[in-house]
Amino acid sequence: MTAYWECLRGIVLREWLRFVLQRSRFLSALVRPLLWLLVFAAGFRAALGIAIIEPYDTYITYDTYIVPGLACMILLFNGMQGSLSMVYDREMGSMRVLLTSPLPRAFLLVAKLLATALISLLQVYAFLAIAWVYGVQPPAWGLLAALPALLLVALLLSALGLLLSNGIRQLENFAGVMNFVIFPMFFLSSALYPLWKMRESSEWLYWLCAANPFTHAVELVRNALYLRLHVEALLICAGLTVLLTLLAVASFNPQHAALRKAG
Repeated sequence: MTAYWECLRGIVLREWLRFVLQRSRFLSALVRPLLWLLVFAAGFRAALGIAIIEPYDTYITYDTYIVPGLACMILLFNGMQGSLSMVYDREMGSMRVLLTSPLPRAFLLVAKLLATALISLLQVYAFLAIAWVYGVQPPAWGLLAALPALLLVALLLSALGLLLSNGIRQLENFAGVMNFVIFPMFFLSSALYPLWKMRESSEWLYWLCAANPFTHAVELVRNALYLRLHVEALLICAGLTVLLTLLAVASFNPQHAALRKAG
């Protein structure tokens, strides 16, 4: 058990040091959602009124509505960026060094996903602190209650990123594939607008949004922030996290870089 703990601690510490040395990464992760909150939401505040919907007990401003979605946006981008670092490690050979450990490969990859998720949580809570100062103030206990939901969503998106990266043999192709995944997932969700508003506009777009796993991730976090448990979203997110993690571990091949170089 000590070996597992030391290994996990080492992987988390390595990711933390990499994050601390890349200060621009922290700032860039915050700039994106803050632009949406301070500029986009301010522009649409008067045009878009949000009726009383779960989990809110009263009418809310558009700023309040999009904060959970923007928090999940941070997790989405960081999950994909974490996968990029795994592709980079695989290209550079450091991933193969890590896999020389006698510990099971599945444990090493899950530890890597957990380390990425913990870094993402730090950035999410920095964003929520700024949003609190700006005036979007969910219940104080909600910030604590949302921690397990945020961690689950972070693991889900990190596992998705790892699974996608397993199919990419060249680092140069990663950015294009990620943009093909990130933006449809974000915009076809309830992050920026309630599903009932989408249904009023287009029935088929509504069903696309309802089937999007990112929608359930956003609703899980939104409800947790306001001390509600969205059981359906929790079951879907937990099931997908397990499934995607198993697929990512099963399909991981550290020899991709070596094969490409040999070819």
